[in-house]
Amino acid sequence: MDFLRPASWEEALAAKAEHPTAVPIAGGTDVMVEINFDHRRPDCLMDLNRIPDLFEWEVGEERVRLGASVPYSRIMERLRAELPGLALASHTVASPQIRNRGGVGGNLGTASPAGDAHPALLAAGAEVEAESVRGVRMIPIDHFYTGVKRNALAPDELIRAVHIKKAEGPQQYAKVGTRNAMVIAVCAFGLALHPGSRTVRTGIGSAAPTPVRAVAAEEFLNAALAEGGFWDNGKVITPSVARQFAELCAGACNPIDDVRGTAGYRRHAVGVMARRTLTWAWESYRGTARATEGVA
Repeated sequence: MDFLRPASWEEALAAKAEHPTAVPIAGGTDVMVEINFDHRRPDCLMDLNRIPDLFEWEVGEERVRLGASVPYSRIMERLRAELPGLALASHTVASPQIRNRGGVGGNLGTASPAGDAHPALLAAGAEVEAESVRGVRMIPIDHFYTGVKRNALAPDELIRAVHIKKAEGPQQYAKVGTRNAMVIAVCAFGLALHPGSRTVRTGIGSAAPTPVRAVAAEEFLNAALAEGGFWDNGKVITPSVARQFAELCAGACNPIDDVRGTAGYRRHAVGVMARRTLTWAWESYRGTARATEGVA
């Protein structure tokens, strides 16, 4: 196995162009597990730990540019206000040691449907900044996952950063596992309210061949909130609306039976998480709206 260790981003891009099968490694929390269990034996590894840009982030007026290797622990500590959904997801990642090493770029590169960051990224409407010697392109998160552990990256491309809109409304994340730490998700669910566009976005993990959104559920809920004037009147979402939303979210799943859970359990759990996260997020939105009215 060859081992490449570029000292700059430019060297990394040149090396990837010359060795398109090279597997990037930074935190190594996914790749090294696969290698240790002999599930994967790449011809070449590319260590990206000497590239500072990948460990940095920028907070703009509307978006956060998150370097691909920013550790989950930093997201939890420094970006909780701007990226609350992703911060909540980061809390569920493995152990403190792994949270100090792993980053969102690794989740995206591996593209496992069980990756903890995916539901939050889908709900937030993120974009992936991919680059090669040919140039830079932005890949909407909705088009990034192309199959089981497959993504839209070209063979010569590397993930440099993820661009995520700063939260303008409450975001929530929930995960079902056999315990609280060091566990692969049986299923996971992310939800984000976008009051500016008066829309709700979702993300589902480990309940389909790829991370997915519950698009039909979103369309139903967006219409129900608009027709009932909920965004303006701040009323509690009716149980029938929450129940229908949950059922549609469960229907968006295409799970399998495996050692972590049955397909039926995953659908049921996604429905429960959808209803709960919607309730939590909406209560937070109502509280913020009431506080704003009180100030006014």
